[in-house]
Amino acid sequence: MKTVFAMALAAFMGWVGLTPIDVQAQDTKPKVVYHLDNAYDNGLKALRNMRNHLDTSPETDIVLVAHAGGVDMFIEGARHGQSDTSYGPLISALKSRGVQFQLCEITLKLRNMNKDQFVMDVDFTPSGVVALTDLQLKEGRAYIKP
Repeated sequence: MKTVFAMALAAFMGWVGLTPIDVQAQDTKPKVVYHLDNAYDNGLKALRNMRNHLDTSPETDIVLVAHAGGVDMFIEGARHGQSDTSYGPLISALKSRGVQFQLCEITLKLRNMNKDQFVMDVDFTPSGVVALTDLQLKEGRAYIKP
């Protein structure tokens, strides 16, 4: 019985050793992924959260993945509806600090949008949901949804 328990414990410990937390622990640089699916409600908050994040922990590697309504703030000339704040300068400032912005191509296709409608500071990913999954599981990034 003790042998079965020891083998089960060893298998569990081996499994735990492969979790994303371990991936993050091996790299001294903190890594996070921000998830944005609603620019109207959370876009400005996400940009401010990332700015504050980098002000406090400047070595953090940040990727923001946007899909659905989250892509709206990346349209050239977009402004926050309530405060009339222009998103472009805030996005550019974060990009200059190393933040990566990935927009979902499925969203663009479903909404009949073109890549040339967006600010130059963004990249595109085939699927925002798959990108979120991969960034967490394969890169060990912490997940933040403002």
